[in-house]
Amino acid sequence: MLKHKKLVIALSIIPQIILLKILANYPQFVETVYSQGIYIWISKLMRYAFGWLPVSFGDILYTLLGLYIIRWFIVNRKRLIKDTKHWVLDVLAAVSIGYFAFHLLWAFNYYRLPLHETLNIDRDYTTEELVSLTEQLISKTNSLQLQLAKTDSFKVIMPYSKNEILHMIPDGYDNLAKEFSYLEYQPRSIKRSLYSVPLTYMGFSGYLNPFTHEAQVDGLIPAYKFPTTGSHEVAHQLGYAAENEANFIGSMAAMHHPDIYFNYSGYAFALRHCLGEIYRRDEAIYEDLFLQINKGVIYNYQEVRDFWDHYENPLEPVFKNTYDRFLKTNNQAGGMESYSYVVALLVNYYKANPMD
Repeated sequence: MLKHKKLVIALSIIPQIILLKILANYPQFVETVYSQGIYIWISKLMRYAFGWLPVSFGDILYTLLGLYIIRWFIVNRKRLIKDTKHWVLDVLAAVSIGYFAFHLLWAFNYYRLPLHETLNIDRDYTTEELVSLTEQLISKTNSLQLQLAKTDSFKVIMPYSKNEILHMIPDGYDNLAKEFSYLEYQPRSIKRSLYSVPLTYMGFSGYLNPFTHEAQVDGLIPAYKFPTTGSHEVAHQLGYAAENEANFIGSMAAMHHPDIYFNYSGYAFALRHCLGEIYRRDEAIYEDLFLQINKGVIYNYQEVRDFWDHYENPLEPVFKNTYDRFLKTNNQAGGMESYSYVVALLVNYYKANPMD
């Protein structure tokens, strides 16, 4: 009887995969029923349950689970040869349960409506529109940098500790929720990851635990990046699974924050994405625009680049390629490198809502 149940559980992964293929054709249904309905309550429940803990419960859970898996494989290693059928059945049943929990608790959000449809803005944009927004972002970023560093040649240095920055992140969402009520963020659950060192070597600045809904930020990254990275992970918590959409919402939350240092981080982040897209389209225009950026802003960009260069290693591309394939498997055709859509959201949002 037990073996029969395991077989049913193991084989249930097949209808799960079929269901996801079907759901990909009904984003409005996913948006209405799951993302704007069931998921909101799941996420709030998880954040109430684990958000108050001072350390990452999810990281502890992963540690215990990892140790259990290692122990299981050691204890059952002989069964791989003597009882291969049931050994495989046990593994598939566990994978099937994990796959189901992953999608029920969070990953159905991969199949929701694209954000530009939710915002009721265009998807396409011209190079002229991109250049116009980039020029505005350069002006805004330069102005903020000058206010904070007092000279255009010094990088901006965050006056807050990293823990203080994490505590301040929800304030940006409070302001953003005045325009988009569905981005209201309560309760909070943002923490420094216990796995910051391996995260850094893997090339990731943060992640959302889909089982405990804790937003995890790599505690080693430069403080200048904490506002946008933390805000990015909060966007994942709110159900925006796509990396490009979380980048847009995270930058918007920082730009709408009442604190000027957060504003600078948000505008500089948006500017970097726009510059990257211009470089891909026209290097000559990029060079002209780059010369307009204050040296202090460039030094902040360099600070981040130097940080990642310091931890560069042969395995980093492997982890990133694996995650890129994971995203493409989960209805994210652009994978990790989908800057153009981030820029499309920025250009078309500010076309409909001119920058101050």
